[in-house]
Amino acid sequence: MPRVTRAEVARAAEVSTATVSNALNGTGRMAEATRARVRATAVALGYGEPPPRTLGLAVTTYGTLSWDFAGIPFYARAISAATAAAHRRGYALIALPAGPAEALWRTVPVAGVVVLDSPADDPVVRVLRERGLPLVFDGRPDRLGAREAWVDNDHRATTREVLDHLAARGARRIALVAGPGEEHYTRGCRAAYEEWCAARGTSPRVVPLDFGDTAGRTLDALLGGGDAPDAVYGLYDPCGHRVLASAARCGLRVPGDLLVVCASEDPAYATTAPPVSTVSLAPHRTARAAVTALVDLVEGASGGKVPQEQTIPARFMPRESSLRGATTPSGAAG
Repeated sequence: MPRVTRAEVARAAEVSTATVSNALNGTGRMAEATRARVRATAVALGYGEPPPRTLGLAVTTYGTLSWDFAGIPFYARAISAATAAAHRRGYALIALPAGPAEALWRTVPVAGVVVLDSPADDPVVRVLRERGLPLVFDGRPDRLGAREAWVDNDHRATTREVLDHLAARGARRIALVAGPGEEHYTRGCRAAYEEWCAARGTSPRVVPLDFGDTAGRTLDALLGGGDAPDAVYGLYDPCGHRVLASAARCGLRVPGDLLVVCASEDPAYATTAPPVSTVSLAPHRTARAAVTALVDLVEGASGGKVPQEQTIPARFMPRESSLRGATTPSGAAG
């Protein structure tokens, strides 16, 4: 496994390699503050020591917003799978909390990091790149640097599959619950939805999800109006529960008046009334593939065989909520 180099210390401390040598050897002329900063950077990066057998996991979807991603089924499955994959390769894995985490990631001793759902201009990614750490993105980034790779689903294809399914069941006014995230997942699904609507001459209706509105009351204006949609596709774990609650308040029957599909790993959707059709983004598979690629990057896999791009299939599971008049058993795949 490669060790931290003097050049990496220089890049992180924003000085020359000669300054690093002088600072660490106690030679040369420089401000004491500079010498102290270089030495602190070297210690933080583990310069001169064997690289740590620890990997990091960062969820940076909403920038500096502090939120409990570990309590969401999607991220819970991803963290569990990533931890197991790291352990199989002889590494520990730590997940830092979401929020203003750049300072934490400047010093935490890790050999590489898996970054989930990173937005454009991600400040945490900027810090990790300054440290010269290998990165694997679970969720496609805007660009890749050296010793970086990504793992993701084909979100455009999955979105088209869901929309075609709803249209085949008679839906003509399909709304998308998407945002406020600006990661590739949300942007890709929204772009595919808008293209699908344009190809059919229908007007898109995109509604952001208010994560603090656990009762889904902000959806009442969408479902209770005179031009209410006849189908809703929600991109996040809580969408299905909130759409069902709002539909009940607005006097809409699911699936009689409203078809519902939700992207979620929550097993409770198989037993709601009615059971909700879901899209699984297979976080257990994407996280496992991301950790495998990261360890290969950290250890310098021979022959440059670490794939920079991997696409993992998502799985659409139609249930009663989107099968108007159908008798397909709950959980059957289409």
